[in-house]
Amino acid sequence: MNKSIRVALIGNPNTGKTSIFNQLTGLKQKVGNYPGITVEKKEGICKLPNRAKAHIFDLPGTYSLNTNSLDERVVAELLLDQKDGDYPDLAVVITEVENLKRNLFLFTQVKDLRIPTLLVINMADLIPKKGISLNVDALEKKLDTKIALVSTRKGSGILHLKELIANYHNLSAGPTTVISKIAPEYFSKLKQALPTENLYRLWLAIAQKMSLETKNAIPPASLPILSHKDLKQLQHRETVLRYQFINNALKETYLVDFKTAKGFRAVLDKTFTHKVFGYILFFMILLTIFQAIFDWSSYPSDFIDAQFSEISGWIKSNFPAGILTDLLAEGVISGIGGIAVFIPQIAFLFFFISLLEESGYMSRVVFLMDRLMRPFGLSGKSVVPLISGTACAIPAVMATRTIENWKERLITILVIPFTTCSARLPVYLILIALVIPDDSILGLSYQALTLMLLYLLGFGMAIFSAMVLNRILKMENRVFFIAEMPNYRLPLLKNVGYTVLEKTKSFVIGAGKIILALAIILWFLGSNGFSKNFRNAETIVSERIEKQGLTPYSKNYIKNNIDLYLKNIHTSPTDRDQVSGKRAIQDSVRIRTRNLEENAKRQEIASYKLEHSYMGYAGKGIEPLVKPLGYDWKIGIAVLTSFAAREVFVGTLATIYSVGNDQEETIKNRMAGELDESGEKPLFNLASGISLMLFYAFAMQCMSTLAVVKKETNSWRWPLVQLLFMSAFAYLVALTAFQLLK
Repeated sequence: MNKSIRVALIGNPNTGKTSIFNQLTGLKQKVGNYPGITVEKKEGICKLPNRAKAHIFDLPGTYSLNTNSLDERVVAELLLDQKDGDYPDLAVVITEVENLKRNLFLFTQVKDLRIPTLLVINMADLIPKKGISLNVDALEKKLDTKIALVSTRKGSGILHLKELIANYHNLSAGPTTVISKIAPEYFSKLKQALPTENLYRLWLAIAQKMSLETKNAIPPASLPILSHKDLKQLQHRETVLRYQFINNALKETYLVDFKTAKGFRAVLDKTFTHKVFGYILFFMILLTIFQAIFDWSSYPSDFIDAQFSEISGWIKSNFPAGILTDLLAEGVISGIGGIAVFIPQIAFLFFFISLLEESGYMSRVVFLMDRLMRPFGLSGKSVVPLISGTACAIPAVMATRTIENWKERLITILVIPFTTCSARLPVYLILIALVIPDDSILGLSYQALTLMLLYLLGFGMAIFSAMVLNRILKMENRVFFIAEMPNYRLPLLKNVGYTVLEKTKSFVIGAGKIILALAIILWFLGSNGFSKNFRNAETIVSERIEKQGLTPYSKNYIKNNIDLYLKNIHTSPTDRDQVSGKRAIQDSVRIRTRNLEENAKRQEIASYKLEHSYMGYAGKGIEPLVKPLGYDWKIGIAVLTSFAAREVFVGTLATIYSVGNDQEETIKNRMAGELDESGEKPLFNLASGISLMLFYAFAMQCMSTLAVVKKETNSWRWPLVQLLFMSAFAYLVALTAFQLLK
């Protein structure tokens, strides 16, 4: 069997590197982190001609090997460490046809490391549209490599690229430039110290202050030392030397007719980045997205919700009665069902975000928002992590590594958790559905408007917090912002599909593991107790019902059910045919009422047992703390467990409400039927619902985010500040909202 070829995809941001990675690997890819570091690592398997196989690594985007951020440093360290298990047999440098000159700077650096290097020129379909004339054969000779012209949009050039990868042994590993020209005397001393070492590899390690495994164990003291000023001067000379080579290579091989190149892009840029219309347009796009999340996802969500309820009921009906059946039906199925119901909404959110990124519009948003960021001590670079925080705070915190200034980066890390991530979405969606009317104004849904306001509220709080931190933190904060505007392009549905699948799967699996574990623990705590009240629940509740009757909630539930049944008899031909005649109707109503009373009795016994279970006592213990916010002990338990992850809130309530419940109700209906301590009003009303939504808008309810913040700041100080401040602030806001609205 042929050995798998290790291939590193390297390139500037916005060159289509990820699109090519998707084309090569398809679904045979996985996402993780580099060992000991939280930079995202993508890898996948690609089948090549002649039954060969390539292991593809999609490295973080970088403009050069002269690193300014942690992402760029990951690339440089990998290419310098020949003992790394991921050290590539072949480097594939991805460029794009419009910015070829700038992209080639990175190509010359990689090739000078003596790694076999292949050049890919992406977006080849734009060559005639942009008035570009490209002589590929001549350019291959100038660069001493092979070139693959690729268009991921048209799907062209991928087969040729695979053939070049399979035959990488034929590629030259010679350098493009003679690095010693920038300082002959200095490099002569380096050569004497390490005669067998690649001079550019050695120079890069010295310039970037990286460790370097060498064949000769020469101590660092024996190497010539450069001052910081001299180092920067030599790096500047290197840049000049490389661009001299690039200009010479492109002089006759790459020509542009600028009259043809001018097009509609300038008009679009002027509109999308306009200081007034740009913000209005962005606001309208956001509103459309949230409207679609509610409208489009309601049908699959309702279907999933109903299916999990049926599965739970089927298990109870067909499996032998016992602890295992109860665990499966009431713990596992209910807990997982509580999060699965939100898969459509989350998938739609990632779908729209991916469309905006693929089209090139998101870069305009970053540029546009830079104007808002500057007064708060941030720049447009902070917008990328803040916007990516709408998916998940963890990769958003990692994305701050592209921010060179430490103060700006620290402020961005600290405020990111205020942005509404996808884990909050299940909480918002179910609470909005319960307490916000399903009406509209001017064709805009109240529920969609509420969701958008929650997103804007989180973003606004992040900006306000940044302003406060900018004044509190006494650090140098010189912020410069440079943004590259990629071409507008129609999103590739294949890439969008990969993104939605990967992100949704990551969310569901990540949340599912936590929810499954907590669901089992909560089921045990809710199904067991130590008190006499728990053990004698059936006797106590039966005696109370005989003396006082069913609770107001049960009576109201039975009445509504019978009223609906009688209405159907008069309106539904099927029910009218089944029950005809006054006496038959009375008998049918009597039987149905008796069955409903039995079900209500069982539910009241289950609720009494839950209240006196281990979980009930724990909830009662924290109830004094959450009661002023409008929550009962059950919501208190859900809030407490959701410190593991925000989305656990819904899964916890699904488990709590289904413990001992024989009725096949959906979680939404069960929550809608919960009454407050008076037994007359819904527990989830406008006041308590708004209070809960505001609490989750501001609270730090994610242990994983705290761990990543600790990792990124190398201190427990900042995550603890986040946790204490955000929790206290969320509590005060939720308390104020409930007391004003109740």
